[in-house]
Amino acid sequence: MKIKSLKIKNFRSYKEEVKIDIGDLTAFVGKNDIGKSSILEVLDIFFNENKGVIKIDKDDINKFALVEGDSEIVITVEFEELPPSLVIDSTNETTLQNEHLLNQDGNLEIIKKYPNAGKEKVFVKAFHPNNPVCRDLLKKTNTELRAIISNASIECDNRTINAVMRAAIWNHYNDSLQLEDIEIDVTKGDTKSIWDKLQEYLPLFSLFQSDRKNSDGDSEVQDPLQEAVKQILNNAEIKELLSRVATEVETNLREVANSTLRKLNEFNPDIANSLNPIIPTSENLKWLDVFKKVSIASDEDIPINKRGSGIKRLILLSFFSAEAERRRPGRTSPSIVYAIEEPETSQHTEHQKKLMAALLTLSQAENTQILLTTHSAVAVKELKFEHIRLIAQTGENKTVEEVVPNQLPYPSLNEVNFLAFNEVSEEYHNELYGFIEAEGWLNTYKTGKPTMNYNKNLRDGNTRVEQIILTEYIRHQIHHPENTNNARFTGEQLIQSINLMRNFIEAQP
Repeated sequence: MKIKSLKIKNFRSYKEEVKIDIGDLTAFVGKNDIGKSSILEVLDIFFNENKGVIKIDKDDINKFALVEGDSEIVITVEFEELPPSLVIDSTNETTLQNEHLLNQDGNLEIIKKYPNAGKEKVFVKAFHPNNPVCRDLLKKTNTELRAIISNASIECDNRTINAVMRAAIWNHYNDSLQLEDIEIDVTKGDTKSIWDKLQEYLPLFSLFQSDRKNSDGDSEVQDPLQEAVKQILNNAEIKELLSRVATEVETNLREVANSTLRKLNEFNPDIANSLNPIIPTSENLKWLDVFKKVSIASDEDIPINKRGSGIKRLILLSFFSAEAERRRPGRTSPSIVYAIEEPETSQHTEHQKKLMAALLTLSQAENTQILLTTHSAVAVKELKFEHIRLIAQTGENKTVEEVVPNQLPYPSLNEVNFLAFNEVSEEYHNELYGFIEAEGWLNTYKTGKPTMNYNKNLRDGNTRVEQIILTEYIRHQIHHPENTNNARFTGEQLIQSINLMRNFIEAQP
């Protein structure tokens, strides 16, 4: 499974519902404190159910919504590339489509609601039958399904398998199913087993934060080997192997326990008869805890989470580079989502470029998605427009959008960096100037603007003073650095000229 989209409502600065399209690699950019990290953290809450890096609490409820009496946080994740078949009750295979558990777009849409930031309620939003006779079939027991089939004289090949009976009933009423968008609660009664089964097919989600406390109680969530352990233990072959180990241990434990109780029975039958061995099943064993101390450490046994930010990020760079090779096309790997906050932290420009290249390669691997936040204009320029989501805010409302034309009639990474990080560059100035010139607007742009002295070098070695506008002054200095007869333009002048050009382009019909 892969994430197709995310919806957030009433979480921190996201008051109204915001829909975010997710791709194989998605980078969130925007000004400080705009809500980039919240997107990664809300997904950690969704996937890891308060057992990951982030723990949901009442402070996560949007303050404006809380004043209005709305204290429910809602997180919705839509999935595509669904498994061709799955088991949702007993051991019988079925499909999400046959069970009418897909939305109108043919995707799986899971909604988690957190009333007052408390225990989540889980729903599947599906285009589902609402005919009173055949709705809520997923909640019906085997006996109830057989009764419906008998009462309506419905043909059914096998009345012992619930999935087969549901399909027979829905097929019988095919012309009057009354399909509607319905939120099916999968945490109540018999439908709880549906959610238990669906969770087995969801991607692993690993959040790497850029900054966190290094207390002894912290989980080693930023150690890549811990993430590797999760992936390895999620492998079907490893699961089967561990299940056999657990079964073998259980068999031997029961033999020891039973022989002990038999001997106890010789001493005191009453006590012996009141005791039973308690041995957890394989599914309940916490294999992750067995490998809890797995880590990459220095010769002095200093773990990665105790090292400096630069070292941690270099190790992560190496980890993602290795993952890109390990998860190459053609290899069967469990679905995983890597969420990385500010991967460029404490890294030299060249390291940033290498890291972004590794993440781009990794995102092309099968069953792999990369989500990241960044404050780096260097990192943004290593990406494609399809990877970028720009976060902006107007009043209380947030938008998270793909990069679309703004002041320029085409996507521009310089434009993205200007809007997201207030990055002012000579490259962006050149791009704006070149566009105005190419459109034939240069004379119109210069009309009415104040001029300033510019000492132009002539071919005979002399200079000539010309009157030009600020934008031309900067343009000349960028393209003719050998001319040292003029005072260098300031950062404030560069910003002023860029804003003049942006405003001019925006005003054109």
